[in-house]
Amino acid sequence: MSVATGTRALPDLGPNRELALPESAERTLDNGLTVIAIRRASVPLVEVRLRVPFGAVTPDPTALAGGAVLSQTLFSGTAEMSTVDIAAALQTVGGALSAGIDPDRLLVTGNGLVDGLDRILGITADVLTGAAYPADEVVTERSRLADRIQVARSQPAHLARAAQLRRIYDGHPYAVQTPEPADVVAVDTDRLLTLHASRVHPAGATLVIVGDLAPQAALDAAERALSGWAGVGVDATTPPIPELTTGPVVLVDRPGSVQSSLRLALPAVTRTHPDHAPLQLANLIFGGYFSSRWVENIREDKGYTYSPHSMIDHSVAGSSLLLSADVATEVTGPALLETWYELGRLATLPPGAEELEQARQYALGSLLLGMSTQSGLAGLASAYAGFGLRLDYLVEHARRLATVTADEVSEVASRYLAPAKAVTVVLGDADKVAGPLASLAAVEQTRVDA
Repeated sequence: MSVATGTRALPDLGPNRELALPESAERTLDNGLTVIAIRRASVPLVEVRLRVPFGAVTPDPTALAGGAVLSQTLFSGTAEMSTVDIAAALQTVGGALSAGIDPDRLLVTGNGLVDGLDRILGITADVLTGAAYPADEVVTERSRLADRIQVARSQPAHLARAAQLRRIYDGHPYAVQTPEPADVVAVDTDRLLTLHASRVHPAGATLVIVGDLAPQAALDAAERALSGWAGVGVDATTPPIPELTTGPVVLVDRPGSVQSSLRLALPAVTRTHPDHAPLQLANLIFGGYFSSRWVENIREDKGYTYSPHSMIDHSVAGSSLLLSADVATEVTGPALLETWYELGRLATLPPGAEELEQARQYALGSLLLGMSTQSGLAGLASAYAGFGLRLDYLVEHARRLATVTADEVSEVASRYLAPAKAVTVVLGDADKVAGPLASLAAVEQTRVDA
């Protein structure tokens, strides 16, 4: 039966589609690099994703700055090629390569024409084995990075995120994820060469290749290009994240702010935990997509905010459920109260059948959509590989999502989403919001630069 909405009727939700995996092959090279090749014949292009473990054992601001600059200058030149030469060579095959870094990994991302795969992999190998980090390029890129960080430090979203990380990961390497500008500008070529030699090595790394090509041929191409990449650098394993410890609402004072940034954290589980599928649906029902309860409450009904959102954040060292909303200063207290209310409501009342089915369809549809393009498929395969998983995990996960019951959702919601388990950080004008917040809970005030 269709659902009436004024003068129009929405069609019924379609049946769940079985997740079909594309043809793939895998090989681990003698140097420890794992290569995964996946055939996706939609267009004559290829996507590559090289994931190199880059976790930290202890908090180290200096190492954080070095990794950030390394990712920006990795393709700045080798002994034989300048950054312009590298870009020109890639352009001959319609390709590009770039690098990025986060607390878990260094990620090299590339794409181009299928018949240019050998060129793309060859340049990647040249950089991995002979990146020179020319002094002039390092000076330019580190200055740009320091400027971007300085600008970010004036933005509420960055400040709120930084305060939340310090609160939930206190003493853990994840607690600080943005380096200081002064540390960035102190990074030089010698330091980058040392860091590259110690951390950019093939053991434990994963290369994903997705495109209109035979998987075995792609594996052969990768082996030809990258078998000479060697190195036995530091094997850094990030320690598990600490358990969340509840306590007062942390109020980070930002005088004159016209809005408050609400950031909450709750416990979550890894992707392989039996509770993962029902928790994913519980999160969607609460605030993980536009049709969620939280969005309906504080956006559609009360107009407190434009885009509240909750998500399960999976890192190598552990998982957390993170909530974020930016609200007008005058409704900071009511918005937080309604957030806690919706958490408590889901933790005590099972979702309705239609509500659960909509969330289920969204979760399953998102999986299909994420695998529908070469780029999306490469990103998924690379991300899961970082956790020791392969795409066949998604088939089992999809089947689990399809069978989760309302009682299971309610049970995991009571276990993980109860408001008493939440760690809450608010960034805003303390003179205006401290009183309303104190009427709801104990408040611990700190400064924006603390």
